[in-house]
Amino acid sequence: MPLPTDAPEPVRAVLAEFAALPPTDRVTLLIEYGDELPSLPERYADPAASMERVTECQSPVYLAVTASADRPGGVDLFVSAPAQAPVTRGFAGLLHELTGQLDATQVAALPLDLPDHLGLDAAISPLRLRAMSGLLARVTRATAAAHR
Repeated sequence: MPLPTDAPEPVRAVLAEFAALPPTDRVTLLIEYGDELPSLPERYADPAASMERVTECQSPVYLAVTASADRPGGVDLFVSAPAQAPVTRGFAGLLHELTGQLDATQVAALPLDLPDHLGLDAAISPLRLRAMSGLLARVTRATAAAHR
């Protein structure tokens, strides 16, 4: 299923990066995105108390989306995902990267089937793909809510 041709350039670039690799290397690339996920600021030191739980994930994953103070019209995404869940953490890192390059309208409009376009279905379980879709759905909803 092709991604809409009007997808923002950063999304198309990420998808092209994944498409250029064999499936096993795609998983490695995704995990590398997780390695780049920044530490949480102090206000989110206790994710369970200060962030939204992503219940679609088996691991304890939490997120918060706020209007960006540095990028007018943008959002800041904060995600707590354990290192013991490298695929989920990797997708969180990928979303963090994308949200830093898109405005709130573009983030809220990200296609919910984006994980399907990464070409990981041969390398990871459907359960992990559903977790990625759940994380994305929560990011898009929280982004829309942060910019009402």
